[in-house]
Amino acid sequence: MADILIVDDDADTAEILCDVLLERGHEVRVAHDGRDGLAHLHLRLPDLVVLDVEMPVLTGPEMAYEMFLRDHGLEHVPIILCSGVWDLQAVAAVVGTPYFLAKPFMLAAMLSLIERALRERTAPRPNFPKADR
Repeated sequence: MADILIVDDDADTAEILCDVLLERGHEVRVAHDGRDGLAHLHLRLPDLVVLDVEMPVLTGPEMAYEMFLRDHGLEHVPIILCSGVWDLQAVAAVVGTPYFLAKPFMLAAMLSLIERALRERTAPRPNFPKADR
């Protein structure tokens, strides 16, 4: 089964998803902010990151940006963005991931998206705004 890192400051959401994924045989780690998520990435490269957008310390897009800057294979890890932000699709486009799901989500929808992301393993292709030169 897969090694999945959940990064979400909502402890209830992270715990429920973690429990269900563990029951399905996956290895699961949980971080509650982007900085902690990055620390987990350095311990072991996951097969998938389920990433909240709005978190304290380091947001989901900021964590993704850090993953892209480091050249240790982190840029190849598929990312699922999940959040209640107004235009999640636009945030996903900037991060460059085809995998995103609005909160609150149905657990079945998240599990289906996780299975799809693990099957396809599409790495993000970031589209961060370019600075004026």
